[in-house]
Amino acid sequence: MAKFTIYFNDKVLQSHIFDSGIVRIGRDDTNDIVIDNLAVAPAHAVVVIKEGSCIIKQLNDDHPLTVNSEKSKESLLQNNDEISIGKHTIVHNTTESVAPVQNNNHANQDVSFLNAKIEDKVKIPSANLQVMDGQHIGRILPLKKPMTRFGHSGAGVIIIARRKDGYFISSLEGDADSITVNQQTLADKTINLNNNDVVVIDNTAMQFFLEN
Repeated sequence: MAKFTIYFNDKVLQSHIFDSGIVRIGRDDTNDIVIDNLAVAPAHAVVVIKEGSCIIKQLNDDHPLTVNSEKSKESLLQNNDEISIGKHTIVHNTTESVAPVQNNNHANQDVSFLNAKIEDKVKIPSANLQVMDGQHIGRILPLKKPMTRFGHSGAGVIIIARRKDGYFISSLEGDADSITVNQQTLADKTINLNNNDVVVIDNTAMQFFLEN
């Protein structure tokens, strides 16, 4: 389990505890940890909590991420690590038990309930990925959640975030050349997907399309 405490000018603003999964950090209110400040990107960083490890990854090149005073695009978090996002500081702590924590209307909530609230706020067209080759050719993969993950560890993993201003793809892990959008490597970029864009991950092509 991981605890994140957000500070501004040495004052505690929020505190969150997560058991596992993907934790989204940013200015947009669709994130799990919301920091309402213009120095923070709408989708600033993502934390992957899995099997006892906690990895934070920068999502926006224009909004840097600093861990323990060093700029980092990806870092394995340790107990008491300090993450700087804009003018805010987030302290990461490991924890063995979960206790209720109150914080500025952003109390830790059940993920399914949080996703349902986000779904009500996000008013953009529904979208899908359609597999274009391989044994699952023609299969439709809906993008209904605020953040959808595709791929496998070791072969490349992407996330597609559904936000108020569209669908955005970024890489969580994988070789820089193994994931492409319209034959251009994704690498560390975050790209706004357009209708009929072609995404290739682990040698499987998928076409992004919006529903009418």
